[in-house]
Amino acid sequence: MTREQYLQHLRTIIGAELDQPFDEDFETWIARHTDNRKWFAAILNIHGRYGVNLKCDPMEADLLRSIFEGVTPAYHMNKVHWNTVYFDSDVPDAELIRMTDMSFQLTAKKRKVK
Repeated sequence: MTREQYLQHLRTIIGAELDQPFDEDFETWIARHTDNRKWFAAILNIHGRYGVNLKCDPMEADLLRSIFEGVTPAYHMNKVHWNTVYFDSDVPDAELIRMTDMSFQLTAKKRKVK
């Protein structure tokens, strides 16, 4: 999946929005929830290579890093809870979408149980 295809996918997620919050940085995109404004994906250029930071369960984060060369501890974020996934890597498109969905769920507004 290319960066452009991934950005297009993010635009289809109900309850999410994309923006570029950093002045004079026209490559970084942030995907966030429309209700709580929390980030669930940060699309970055990391030393000339495009990737996305996604939140992940810590146990799964380590597992994914051991399976895929294209999954590393997150760039500039908490490395326990976030991974960087590179677009030009061995991570299948379906797995990238699954990881994105999980990140969206993990950062969603918590619902109170009555």
